[in-house]
Order: sequence, then C-alpha cells, then structure tokens
Amino acid sequence: MEPLTVTIEGTRQLTGLGNTKIFELLASGHLKRVKVGRRTLVTIQSIRALIERGYS
Repeated sequence: MEPLTVTIEGTRQLTGLGNTKIFELLASGHLKRVKVGRRTLVTIQSIRALIERGYS
C-alpha cells in the first residue's frame, strides 16, 4: 500500500526541491500539509498535482 503522506525529507527526495522552495509551495497552497503533533507531512496527492502542472 502506498503512503498518503510523506515528510519534508520525503518531499525533497521525490521532487528534488530544497527546503526553502518546499516551504514556499506549502505557504502558497500549492502543496498541502497535514500536521500530526509537531510533524509536518505533505500529501502525495498534492505532490503529484504539482509535478503534473509543473513547478512554479
């Protein structure tokens, strides 16, 4: 079964983007985050959508 979310580190590995760009995309709403306690997780669905439409 494929995970629904990944960590920021996982997002970096999947996209090749750095922390600064990932946090910019989270702040702008282009990536969707889920907070679990103190952990920030990014939805796989939003990563796929970002890749399909291209990084901005």
